[in-house]
Amino acid sequence: MLERLKANFPLLHDRWDDYISCFKRMQVAPKTILLKEGDISHKAYLIEKGCLRVSFDKNGTDVTFQFFFENSTVSSIESFTKGLPSEFSIETVEACTLWWIDKTDIERILNEVITIPAMRKQILNTMFERTINYMHHFLSFIRDTPEQRYLNLLEQKPYVVQRVPQHYIASYLGISSVHLSRIKARIARKAS
Repeated sequence: MLERLKANFPLLHDRWDDYISCFKRMQVAPKTILLKEGDISHKAYLIEKGCLRVSFDKNGTDVTFQFFFENSTVSSIESFTKGLPSEFSIETVEACTLWWIDKTDIERILNEVITIPAMRKQILNTMFERTINYMHHFLSFIRDTPEQRYLNLLEQKPYVVQRVPQHYIASYLGISSVHLSRIKARIARKAS
């Protein structure tokens, strides 16, 4: 897993062993809360195997707004960087193998590599990619019907539908599980 990370940052070969030693591997059961909404984030996670979801509490209703799978990094960026309470929780959906790194180690590494132009570009691209994903999800709630959001999910990210329980998918789409069942039935009728 960390070899793939190393391949993405080839300029760091002379420092890589030091950086790798900062990551700790852990096995986590499904439905494990890695970060609770309101807590301050001190860790970032790299997913070797499994699925995580990011959610928040909306007046007693659990709302899922993002899923992360293998080879993704996950943290509450605002909480992690600014020391603010996290606006969301991070929870495992499946049994996961994760690599975590502490905030102090990340800060040290970033301070060392940020002066390398190619590294700075790679870090910024990663951050912009996450922002673009949030923007697309947000715009789909304005532009698309729930059925269209589900069809887009089937087309663009079929692995989500295959691996994530229906009630989390419904929450992610902004609908109830019953509404999602009706959408799926309507799509099945159209296909037959």
